[in-house]
Amino acid sequence: MRMPQVSTGRPPISRRTLLRGAGVGLALPALECMTPAFARAASPPPQRMLIIANNLGVLPKLFFPQGTGRDYQASPYLSMLAPFRNDLTVFSGLSHPGVNGGHSADNCFLTAARGAFKSGFRNQISLDQFAAEKLGQVTRFPTLNLGVNIDKGNRSLSWTRDGVLLPAEDSPAKLYQRMFVQGDQEAVARQLRKLDERGSILDTLVDETRRFSRNLASGDKARLDQYLTSVREVEGRLQTAREWEQRPKPTPSKPAPADIEDRKLFFEKCDLMLSMAQLAFESDSTRVVTVMADAFFTPVFRLGDGQPSSEVYHNLTHHGQSADKLRQLESADRRQMALLATLLGNLAGTKEEGQRLLDRTMVLYGSSLGDANVHDNTNLPILLAGGGFRHGQHVAFKRDNNAPLSNLFVSMLQRMGIESDTFASSTGRVNGLEVA
Repeated sequence: MRMPQVSTGRPPISRRTLLRGAGVGLALPALECMTPAFARAASPPPQRMLIIANNLGVLPKLFFPQGTGRDYQASPYLSMLAPFRNDLTVFSGLSHPGVNGGHSADNCFLTAARGAFKSGFRNQISLDQFAAEKLGQVTRFPTLNLGVNIDKGNRSLSWTRDGVLLPAEDSPAKLYQRMFVQGDQEAVARQLRKLDERGSILDTLVDETRRFSRNLASGDKARLDQYLTSVREVEGRLQTAREWEQRPKPTPSKPAPADIEDRKLFFEKCDLMLSMAQLAFESDSTRVVTVMADAFFTPVFRLGDGQPSSEVYHNLTHHGQSADKLRQLESADRRQMALLATLLGNLAGTKEEGQRLLDRTMVLYGSSLGDANVHDNTNLPILLAGGGFRHGQHVAFKRDNNAPLSNLFVSMLQRMGIESDTFASSTGRVNGLEVA
């Protein structure tokens, strides 16, 4: 075996090092020389994050358990996850402060931006994009933003730092192609030319902005410096993307899927998209995946007994205590729990370097609605599985004075190795959740 050369006379190069010349600063991609050789050999195993949100939630009375701590009594829905009781933690009394826009709050589930879509509202960066920024592009895809029956122009779990919606990929077939199908030499060359063209445009922008800044006041120069910093970050991502484009894509463990076109097969589509998320983790194509199941945009759909629902999903959630609507919603909710149980079982049964993939993957399931019947955005149904936490408990916060859901986000970020004590409306880590 060829041993790495270790220099004791020079420290590793900083990851903040820039190539400077001709008035342009270019951020370097992550290089092996930026980390000591022994530290590289002892790098921790990867941690991953899968976030699943149904924007119409579940029936709260059937979701939340009785009792707290490790002796809680499982609810009807949680009983379906009984084999994974020690692999998950259920939370109550969590929500986003000031996020009370009813259905429109689904776009704020991972951002916690207050005043959802009121006059002058502007969203902010989502948890997945924040994590991707901090991790850097250690995989081919920094994140994968997926959707089922999603209204792509109006809904997404993923938002940029500037509050811009990132459209979700709703085609498993296209996603599979992006992850695993290697283009021919000409296709790769075309993609590289596109990346080079973008880099050339950025070089021009840097030159022009530096020339423009000579006569600016100090405040404007500071804002311009922020802009140039953003440009450098984009340059770094382009360089990394260029390197990934030249690497062979991984060999998938499953054949290419066929898209399910019928939007009535809502849960079948959810199942397929969750299997694609697992495939992305197995191949280490990404470390962060979001899946929005857009029930609001779902028409009449197939229930667990194979029969069609009597109304569109949204109308069912405004049940007004109708026994028939409640029966159908319970059937839909149970299909969600069944899909979640299948996912957890698959992750637990997949090994990576001798460890269960579930122990390296945080699976967050939840909704922006605590009770869709009355458009309540408090007491959200939240469940976290996997990720190597000490699970098997019900962590309960006050129902009339909720704790920030972003506190849980901070715990998840830190579990991924991201040194961040705050995110959005957080006030710290979530109490009661510890690493095993």
